[in-house]
Formats: sequence, structure tokens, C-alpha cells
Amino acid sequence: MGVIDKSAQNNNQPKGNKKDLKKPLQVLHISKKATQEKSQEIKNVKINSQEEIKNENIAIKPQIIKDKSVIEINNNNENLKTLDSSQQDLNRPLNFPEQNTEFQLERTVDEYDFDESAFLEALNANEPIGATGETISGKVIAIESDGLYVDIGGKAPGFMPKKECGLGVITNFKEKFSLGHEMEVLVIKEQNADGMVTVSARALILRQSWEKVSSSAKNGELIDVLINGFNRGGLTCDVDGLRGFIPRSQLEDGQDHQSFVGKTLKVAFLEVNPEARKLVLSEKKALLVSKLSSLKLGQLIEGEVLAVKPYGFFVDLGGASGLLHQSSLTNGSIRNLREIFREGETIKALITQIDLEKGRIGLNTALLENSTGELIIDKEKVMREASDRALKTVALFDKKEQDK
Repeated sequence: MGVIDKSAQNNNQPKGNKKDLKKPLQVLHISKKATQEKSQEIKNVKINSQEEIKNENIAIKPQIIKDKSVIEINNNNENLKTLDSSQQDLNRPLNFPEQNTEFQLERTVDEYDFDESAFLEALNANEPIGATGETISGKVIAIESDGLYVDIGGKAPGFMPKKECGLGVITNFKEKFSLGHEMEVLVIKEQNADGMVTVSARALILRQSWEKVSSSAKNGELIDVLINGFNRGGLTCDVDGLRGFIPRSQLEDGQDHQSFVGKTLKVAFLEVNPEARKLVLSEKKALLVSKLSSLKLGQLIEGEVLAVKPYGFFVDLGGASGLLHQSSLTNGSIRNLREIFREGETIKALITQIDLEKGRIGLNTALLENSTGELIIDKEKVMREASDRALKTVALFDKKEQDK
């Protein structure tokens, strides 16, 4: 490593005045400061130039050339923004305090022009037609091989299967029913998804038949029937489309009952039950009803005591029996019914009740008494004077007949 020779450095310095020697340093220093200031000035000028260029770019935007379709899309977007703004206004809750005080929150029914008749008419228009069991008048509008279509006034016609078009087997189906034929039908099945109901003429005929025989039985009417079959228990017949049955025990002569097939018998109704479809008839009851039909209220009859029961006496009236109840026996108090009448004894009594449906006759002897308990004290006198005493009761029974 070499040694630095300071004297050598000093020897290399230029000769002259010290001031002259320091002047270049001062000039150098000034030049350096000026250079720095110049550089800063240039830098500031550059920054200002960039800001001016940026401002010019912002102030002056280049014009964009838009296609016509692009303009239409932008217009549509603006319209959507307007609709969204309107929707926000609609969804915004009302501030009632800011609204007009005359704003009505409620309106009366009349303000809506409500028409009650029109409302009820609309309800009736939508009301399903044809509830099960309802009778409806209709008109045949179409004939098919399996049935008929009947206009019943609903949104869809009613369908009547061929087997429901009548009683028995219909051979001339298309001849019996023609287009426009009017008929009453019974709804047997409510409407399906298409609004169509199932109707039946056969079911309506059977219903009307049950109503008819029920009324006839209640009135004690007698009918003539044609015997069309037999079995071990009795005979069968047809009554207005209903199957009737006559037990052998209800025949006057049931020994050879099969011989009655094809013959006509006069019978009475013994049991009528539409729910169970049970129709039982009786020849014996028909004879009894014939006997009862010749009787009338207030009539004095004579008969034999058949039996004594705890509640009264059964009296034979010649083919029919009447009941003399203990309450109609006397106006006095009795301890034992046998104290008055016994089996086999012939007595006289007034008819006070005739029930043709049940085949019953009600009798009365208390009305023959002139004093309370007279029948107990002097039975023979009451029975002897019965015809004359019965005349006093005629007005009473005439009044009952008028009140019916």
C-alpha cells in the first residue's frame, strides 16, 4: 500500500492568489444551485403540462358515434328506469297526515253500484243443477246405443243409461224415445268433473210407485193383483212395477198355493217398507178390510168375547175382531176384568175407532152407561137397553165425522 504524499498534492495546486483559488469553488457552487433550481423549474413545468393535458382530456370528450339500435336500447333503459321509479312511488307507504283531509278511507256498498238481484242471479248461474234424489224435467237431445242425453238446464246434459230408461226390458228403444221428447227424470248420481249428472226414468217410476202404495195402505185400500210366480213361502206378484209377496199364511187356502199362478186375487197391504224394498200383501186382511169398510163410527155391534187380556177384551165381529180396552169399559172403578165379561160371552158395544191400515176396530161400552159404574152394578140392564142408549151417542159421532 502506497503512502499518500500531501506535499505532492500541494505541489499540484495552481499557483496564484488565494482569492483566485477560491473563486472557481464559488462559481461551481452557484452553478450547482442554479442547476437545481432549473431542474425544479423544469419539473414544475412538466407537472403543470401534464395537469393541463389531463384537464383538457376531461373537458373535451371525444364524440362517440352510436348505432341506431344502440340508441333505442338506451331509450328503453331510460323508460325502464322511469317505470321503476314510478313503482317505487307506488310501493312507498302513504303518509296519511300529509294527504288531503277530505280523502275517504272507506266506501259504502252503494258507491260500488251493488246490484243484489244481479249478484243472486250470478250465484244461481253457478249453482250445480241436479242433486241426488231431485226430480227434474228435461228434453231428449241425443240418442246413443247405450243411453240418452237429456237437457236438464245445467251446464252439461244429463246421461240416462239404457237400463234406467224404464221398467223391464225395452225392445224398441229408439222408437220409444225421440229427439225433443219431454220427460221427468230422477237424479241418481251427482255431477262429475264435466258437470254431467246421471238421471233415471226407472228410479222415478219406482219412487212414485212406493208413494202410491204407501198412500193406499194408509187409507186401507184393496187392490187386485195378478200372481206371476210362487216359492215355498208364498206367491209373488207385480204392483205398479214393484215386486209384491203374499205369504202362504195370508192366503185363505194356502195348501195348494202354486195353483194361484196366473190368477187374480184381491189383497190388502200388510207391510210397506220403501227403504227395505219390502212389500207384503194379504188376502186374509183384504177380507177383514172388506168387513171393516161396511162398519161406521157409532155403530152398535154384537159379538162374542174371544179372549180376556190384562188390558181388555177381544171380541169376534164375524170375520173381524175388535178390542174393548179397559179404559173404555166403564166409568167406574174395577178390580178384575173378569168381574164384568168372560170368554164366550155375547156382548154389545159401540164402534169408536176404525183403522183400515192396521185392521183394528176399537169398541166402547162406557158410553152406554146412564150413571157412573152402571155396567158393574147392573150389566144385564145396560146390555138390554143398549140399542136405545146408542141413539143418544149418534150426535157425538156425527160431530167427530165433521171434525175430520
